[in-house]
Amino acid sequence: MHTIVTIVFFIYGLVFGSFFNVVGLRVPNGTFLAQTRSYCDTCQRTLTWKELIPVWSFLRQRGKCSQCSEKISLLYPIMELATGILAAISFYRYGWNEQTFLGLLLIALIIPITVSDLAYRKIPNKLLLFFTPFFVGLRILYPQPSLWESLMGAGLAFGLVFVIILVSNGGMGAGDLKYFTLLGFIFGPYHFLLLFFLATLYGAITGMIIMKLKGGDRKMTIPFGPYISLAAVTVFYYGETIIQWYLSLLS
Repeated sequence: MHTIVTIVFFIYGLVFGSFFNVVGLRVPNGTFLAQTRSYCDTCQRTLTWKELIPVWSFLRQRGKCSQCSEKISLLYPIMELATGILAAISFYRYGWNEQTFLGLLLIALIIPITVSDLAYRKIPNKLLLFFTPFFVGLRILYPQPSLWESLMGAGLAFGLVFVIILVSNGGMGAGDLKYFTLLGFIFGPYHFLLLFFLATLYGAITGMIIMKLKGGDRKMTIPFGPYISLAAVTVFYYGETIIQWYLSLLS
């Protein structure tokens, strides 16, 4: 039964992943409510239901619009699949409890933000403001970490990233600052420090790989939101294990 429900979570994750793609692409440019039906970004044609099946439609159409033959962004199937996998992992690991709900809420936050930052180099304030009350309410209902620790995490995140922005002369953006602050509230101070370390590690490794493969200088712009999101997922599922492993090395 647990396996069957996990598969159901995966399927629903695929469906919501498709919606999160739309949110991440439309909210930053103000077109989220402009048209209720999904459409091709190039020819503006309204898509049929056969073209809206997560992942499968992309594969069936070979990554192109069936009318104008314009390539469809890989963001669509990748984010749909990622949402499905993360939703399934959340239920598989935690079952029916508050951690699963927190995981689903976290996924709903990080997927559209990742899409938005990759597409526009922007982390929308509207998304952060929309989700903040939900995380505050969840922390009040399930104080693990406590509300006080969450506030400490948010303060630490804001202070640390703000100093980095000042010292690096804009090395991080205001969107990164707000995103880190919300995640600091969600995870508390100790797990936030791990999250911050992993985000910078992921970003540094990926940046070096991109520079090696494509060339470029140290000043090239790389969206940092996806690495923050990846670090948040890592800490949510494996943060405590990583911390205990690290502490065991010190003992």
